[in-house]
Amino acid sequence: MRGGGAAVRSRAVRAGLATRLLAVLSCVLTVEAQLTGVLDDCLCDIESIDDFNTFKIFPKIQKLQERDYFRYYKVNLKRPCPFWADDGHCSIKDCHVEPCPESKIPVGIKAGSSNKYSKAANNSKELEDCEQANKLGAVNSTLSNQSKEAFIDWARYDDSQDHFCELDDERSPDAQYVDLLLNPERYTGYKGPSAWRVWNSIYEENCFKPRSVYRPLNPLAPSRGGDDGESFYTWLEGLCLEKRVFYKLISGLHASINLHLCANYLLEETWGKPRWGPNVKEFTRRFDPIETKGEGPRRLKNLYFLYLIELRALSKVAPYFERSVVDLYTGNGHEDAESKALLLDIFRDTKSFHMHFDEKSMFAGDKKGAKSLKEEFRLHFKNISRIMDCVGCDKCRLWGKLQTQGLGTALKILFSEKEIQSLPENSPSKGFQLTRQEIVALVNAFGRLSTSIRELQNFKVLLQQTRVASNFYLTGNEMDYPADTCYHKKYSFSRK
Repeated sequence: MRGGGAAVRSRAVRAGLATRLLAVLSCVLTVEAQLTGVLDDCLCDIESIDDFNTFKIFPKIQKLQERDYFRYYKVNLKRPCPFWADDGHCSIKDCHVEPCPESKIPVGIKAGSSNKYSKAANNSKELEDCEQANKLGAVNSTLSNQSKEAFIDWARYDDSQDHFCELDDERSPDAQYVDLLLNPERYTGYKGPSAWRVWNSIYEENCFKPRSVYRPLNPLAPSRGGDDGESFYTWLEGLCLEKRVFYKLISGLHASINLHLCANYLLEETWGKPRWGPNVKEFTRRFDPIETKGEGPRRLKNLYFLYLIELRALSKVAPYFERSVVDLYTGNGHEDAESKALLLDIFRDTKSFHMHFDEKSMFAGDKKGAKSLKEEFRLHFKNISRIMDCVGCDKCRLWGKLQTQGLGTALKILFSEKEIQSLPENSPSKGFQLTRQEIVALVNAFGRLSTSIRELQNFKVLLQQTRVASNFYLTGNEMDYPADTCYHKKYSFSRK
């Protein structure tokens, strides 16, 4: 009897595993079937983006993000939430952000926004000029020495009307440099009502949506039978292009962040040594078409749409950086030259892409109406950047602020085409400028999107590997799993 009971239990366990593996296999087939073809509101297909990102962009953007100019980001993580009482900061250790010691910051960056330091940095006159530029609000740290005097002359220019984001005051005592490579974006355990309130506020109050229309999977939405969100998408398709684009950008950003969390998940911790890696179960929960009632593939398509928008911005802003007057200044002349050469190489790649989003199709109506809509668009996005100060997890807040600012900078670029085209070669322009903070955010935000698309390919591979595992369990075959696949008790797969 004991042997018979063990056999029954064994069959039950095998059946349970087979059921779960079939569910994952179903996820593989449905994700691949739905995440393909041409994206809405543009003439680009997903497969072309995958190939372009994998072979052209991803390897180079990874290298660029490791450069000193782009790895140090100054941010204020202590700004109070402007919309509701602070819930208190997350006490989970992985939520903590380690600021960078002053001694680790490259001298050219530490010098301040005015970027006055060069080989003659110890010259007292140079230091006086630096202090003067700071007083005048000179914030463009990409300018080389030859443009200092001209820069001070126009430093009072206020371009706040062009900003799509609420920028941190880098002169605030609460603003600190953070080494992004030492504080990677990953799953920290921050979740629940506090995290949900942030995203709910973004979607419900800033995406041009009436309260009578409910987003799919919104826990506050009343039960609507077999609707499955179709009424929401019927409403969305009835909007003008600009408002549809706005929603897709926010949804794409949300999907990208979720992908980062799934790809860099705490799988286990032994003797204080954490092991991070991709969690297929978490990915399935967030993106599987069945578990999300069709929402997962839609969200992932919005990720690709967002990638196209930021890719287009990089191709449009190239002339700004191609000028000799612009340096990526850290104080290390050799590395600065290499960083700029790599950045320009990426710009050449972005220009070679032949299926860009056409931003000229936006705000193309009568001038008065288009101007009003553009301002509404800008203010809604700026409000979202303020909501990022309500995130309770410091690491989530850091990366939320950076990626929001990066997207805001991309939008600023796309709608400043005339100003960029008229840039003078050897002097700063009053019509268009980028702060170092904006440049670092732009590159790292696009780097995150590039990583998201690369990680999505990785998840497809991991899911496909479960086909082999499912065959083993369904047929009783006791063969080993593939060498790069590990089966966990919680039915998630990850690379060793």
